[in-house]
Amino acid sequence: VGYVHPYYKKVIETYTMGYELKITYLRAKDGIANISELSNMINDNTAGVIVQHPNLLGILEPIKEIEEITHNAGALLIMVVDPISLGLLKPPGEWGADIVVGEGQALGNPPSFGGPLLGFLAVKKALIRKMPGRIVGITKDTEGQRGFVLTLQTREQHIRREKATSNICSNEALNALAATVYLCALGKEGFRLTANHCIQKSHYLIEQLAKLDGFKLKYDRAFFKEFLLETPFNAELLLMKGKEKGIFPGVPMGTFNPEWENCLLIACSEKHTKENLDTLVQFLKEFNAD
Repeated sequence: VGYVHPYYKKVIETYTMGYELKITYLRAKDGIANISELSNMINDNTAGVIVQHPNLLGILEPIKEIEEITHNAGALLIMVVDPISLGLLKPPGEWGADIVVGEGQALGNPPSFGGPLLGFLAVKKALIRKMPGRIVGITKDTEGQRGFVLTLQTREQHIRREKATSNICSNEALNALAATVYLCALGKEGFRLTANHCIQKSHYLIEQLAKLDGFKLKYDRAFFKEFLLETPFNAELLLMKGKEKGIFPGVPMGTFNPEWENCLLIACSEKHTKENLDTLVQFLKEFNAD
């Protein structure tokens, strides 16, 4: 529902190819999921509802309404989340999500020109035996020393061989280790502070950009660290001119939606300084003046 990243949709289409599954995409309305359309389309045959929160545009979806509609129909609620946002936002478990997935690159892993990255997956206890792979837990050995053991390792990979779902796991141990070190270094308060930096900087930036003639927030809704900026110019042109000055103004969104031809998706992280943000504002101000 709503604005789930198009690349995620492609992955779903690839994995479900050949199965008797029907994937239905619900249109968004004013930047978020169309709740009335979801109510009309969901039925007893619906297996699950996927919602990204924050969504592709960084906007917070109406999860409470989506959860009620989904579970009343007996379907599973699947949430795609930005892990950094969980430093401030209500966690998926408290929303009643059955399955939670997301990209863990932001957890101390460099972009590396697109990879390798790590994904994460969590489910309710009732679904844990349906998860592929293994779960490692902490325990104590016979001498009282801390140790790590496989707390869940379904034996199907040894018995069912090529039919085992566990065999689809990829080895992202190095990336997961980097994420673990990152989280340990930050701690609970540091994690919350990081999320706070993202939301404060993104809101500061849009406040400054909105002062420029012709620039405004495309959808006036609550957002986390990303927002869709409507500009008076073609977004691809802004990108090209920005590159000439060593500035990446944002992602042109016309490729994803023709209605966003003049829109840039801009994200602010804890690594952006006020100087970085002001430089972008000044670039667009000068470009606007020309």
